[in-house]
Amino acid sequence: MARRPSIQVVRATARREGGADVARRLEGEQALQSFRRLIGLEPVKKTVDELLALQRVMARKQAAGLRTQPQTLHMVFKGNPGTGKTTVARHLGRILYGAGLLQRGHLVEVERADLVGEYIGHTAQKTRAAIRRALGGVLFVDEAYALARGGDRDFGREAIDTLVKSIEDRRAEIIVVLAGYPREMDRFVASNPGLSSRLPILLDFPDYCAEELLLIADEMLSQQDCHFDPGARERMRALLQEAERRGGVLTGNARLVRNLVEAGLRRQALRLDSQRSWRRAELTTIEAADLPELQSVLPRAAGDAPPWVAPDSAFFA
Repeated sequence: MARRPSIQVVRATARREGGADVARRLEGEQALQSFRRLIGLEPVKKTVDELLALQRVMARKQAAGLRTQPQTLHMVFKGNPGTGKTTVARHLGRILYGAGLLQRGHLVEVERADLVGEYIGHTAQKTRAAIRRALGGVLFVDEAYALARGGDRDFGREAIDTLVKSIEDRRAEIIVVLAGYPREMDRFVASNPGLSSRLPILLDFPDYCAEELLLIADEMLSQQDCHFDPGARERMRALLQEAERRGGVLTGNARLVRNLVEAGLRRQALRLDSQRSWRRAELTTIEAADLPELQSVLPRAAGDAPPWVAPDSAFFA
C-alpha cells in the first residue's frame, strides 16, 4: 500500500515581548483601529490589511527557518482633494511602526517648495534634509508631479533624481509616498521609469459619495458635541448630493464638508448670540437655516491644480 505523504505543520514560536515592544505594538493597534474607523476608503484599507498580513506571514516563515526578502513599501497615492491621502499617510506611519516595519512612524509632509532650491546643488541639499527628517517614518510628497512642471532647465529634476536614489538606497529606513491628482500622477510616474519601478504600491483614493460625506459631517459635529436636527441633516444631504453631481475635483470632498460644517457653526453662533439665554439643546443643534448655500463654500477656481504639461523625453533621460 502506498505511503501517504507527510504534512509538515509550521508553528511560529512566540517571542517574549519587552515593555518597549508592548508599547510599540499597542500604538500600532490603536492606529489601526482609528484607521479602520475612517469612513469609506475600502480599497485603501484592503491594501493595508494585505501589507500587515504579509508581515505576519514573513515573520512565521523566518521563525520556521525559511528565506524571505524585504518588501518595497514605497507608494503612490492618487486622488482628488479631500479624499484622505494625508490622513491615511499619517495613520500608515504609526501602523507600520507598530508592525515593526518602521523605526519611528512619524510623517514628514513636503511639497515642491520644500525640496526645490534656487541654485545648482541647493535642491539636492534640501531634498536630502527632508529625507533625513523622515528616516524611520514616512516622507509624504504632496502634489509630487509639480516637481516636473518646470521642464528640463528646472531644478525639480534634481529633486526627482535625489528622491529616486534615496528610494533605492534607503528603502529599509523610510517609506516614500508620492501623492497628487490621479491624471497628473499617472502621467508623472509613467514618464519616469526610475520612479515607476521603485514605487510598486499604487493606491487610488476614490471620491466620497454623498452618503459618506454626510457621515463625515456627522462625525465632525460630534467632535464638538453638536448634531444636525432632522431638517438640517436632510438639507446637508441635498447639498452633498449636488456637490456629488459636480464632481470631487471641483468640490473638495471632505474639505467641502469641513467648510459647510464650519459655516453652519458660525451661522448658528450668530443666531444664538442674538438671544439672551439658551437651552443646552439649542447650543448643540444645527438647524437647516444655519447651513449656507453650496456656492458660497466652493473653491473660486475650477480646480486646485494648474494643468500639468509633460516635459520632453530628455527630461527623464
